[in-house]
Amino acid sequence: MNNKFDELTKSMAQSVTRRAALKKFGAGLAGMALACFGLANKARAATYSGYCQIHRGFDPGQPVAYTGLCMDLNRCVGAQSADCPAPGTAVDKKAKAVLGCHGGLFYTYDTSKRCSFSI
Repeated sequence: MNNKFDELTKSMAQSVTRRAALKKFGAGLAGMALACFGLANKARAATYSGYCQIHRGFDPGQPVAYTGLCMDLNRCVGAQSADCPAPGTAVDKKAKAVLGCHGGLFYTYDTSKRCSFSI
């Protein structure tokens, strides 16, 4: 173990020509440039499409309103969408609602209101 450390310190203590130092520095600089520009990350936000979510309320007498959320019913993911009516907007009685991922008693989805979102 002691011999390997001695060899390392001796090799570091040896003089290096200016040309060799510039070659190593240039190779390092080229590697950094490739890492920054040549191998750029191509990741993008995923875009989904679905239907606007409707909140039914706890009480049958409560008004039915949109939540502003768009839900992709195939993948069960959702997010706010400008395509959906603002939260609290009353739902037209002609809206065709279906149950979905987070359906149950309180949420349904308006199939006449298509929307999209990115996450």
